[in-house]
Amino acid sequence: MSLINTLKRSTLAHLMLAVNFFLSGLAINFLQAILYISVYRFSRYWYRTINKYLCYSLNSQFVFLAEWWSGSETILYIDKESLKKYYNKEHGYLIMNHSYEIDWLMGFLLCDRIGILGNCKAYAKKSIQFVPTVGWAWKFAESVFLQRNWDKDKEIIGRQITELANHPSPISLLLFAEGTRYTKEKHEASLKFAEEHNLPRLEHVLTPRVKGFTTSIPYMRDKFGAIYDVTLCVKESHPVAPTITNLLNAKYVEAHMYMQRIPLEEVPLDEEGAGKWLHDLYVKKDKMIDSFKKTGSFFETSGVPPLEPFTLKRRWYSLLNTVGWALVTLPTVCYVLISLLFSGSLFYFGIGVLLVAAISYLFYLLIGLTKITKSSSYGKLHQNGNGTTKASKTE
Repeated sequence: MSLINTLKRSTLAHLMLAVNFFLSGLAINFLQAILYISVYRFSRYWYRTINKYLCYSLNSQFVFLAEWWSGSETILYIDKESLKKYYNKEHGYLIMNHSYEIDWLMGFLLCDRIGILGNCKAYAKKSIQFVPTVGWAWKFAESVFLQRNWDKDKEIIGRQITELANHPSPISLLLFAEGTRYTKEKHEASLKFAEEHNLPRLEHVLTPRVKGFTTSIPYMRDKFGAIYDVTLCVKESHPVAPTITNLLNAKYVEAHMYMQRIPLEEVPLDEEGAGKWLHDLYVKKDKMIDSFKKTGSFFETSGVPPLEPFTLKRRWYSLLNTVGWALVTLPTVCYVLISLLFSGSLFYFGIGVLLVAAISYLFYLLIGLTKITKSSSYGKLHQNGNGTTKASKTE
């Protein structure tokens, strides 16, 4: 183990990352609030244009963690013409399997290299919008927050998709159609639901929930360019588990990402047709994941036409952004703590130390939200016909 990696895995290094992330995040949230109050009502164009860079400043710190701190990489499989259209050319609707703690983060790496990281949006449960830094930033970024109450969510989806379609620059809207991260327990419940409703049996993904998808499609037609089918896998033989904690400890993770561009007009507008289309898409995903797990290739046994793997060039912006914030936040914290120490008041110095400790705790708490055991309770109980569960009401 190199000296640099030893330092990266130290408690002090993690404390510095925590302080920098939360203080810079709160500063970004403050700027977003000022921007919302002063600009949003008068010009949504300028609000969204400026806010894109503020969102990038926060999101790119996750990219820094994966790309520069741990040196991790995303191996991409997509035809070059589709990739050209994804490069700041059109609104994209990304449908991704939810199998790992870091699947969304490896997607962030791709979005950063393409140049759309500041305009990444997602469907998320309502409670996330109350989480300082990330949740607040997503709220200002107009992500789609759902309440697991279909009567309310249907109206929210229609309103939010309409707003997102009017963004002045291309956005990527991410949907984890499974509704929660894959676990053995949830997979067993998913298989039972599929059997009871005569749906395809899926071995490596959960049965997708179709309501959010089928409701979104009519609002996207003629406004979003395409759906991007995204399937991400990490080789079973990979020596490092794909977790945020391992990235934080500077351990290299290599993910493989297949993407297919599907013109939006190929998706039926009616609810039944769109729902079947989504189930068929997940059958394809399941076959590709099965092939990857058994052979190390998405294409060997899945029947999907093969594509050559490649990587996109890493950009320096996430590194410069994170270091820039660190040059502001870390000296400021050190100065305040030293001033308190030499002020003669141990009480106030103790308060300062406790605040830093609290920031570190919140940082680890945020990481904890990504863990498999902390994922949504959806799927643990019996699903009903509209794709929700009793458990989802408590999320």
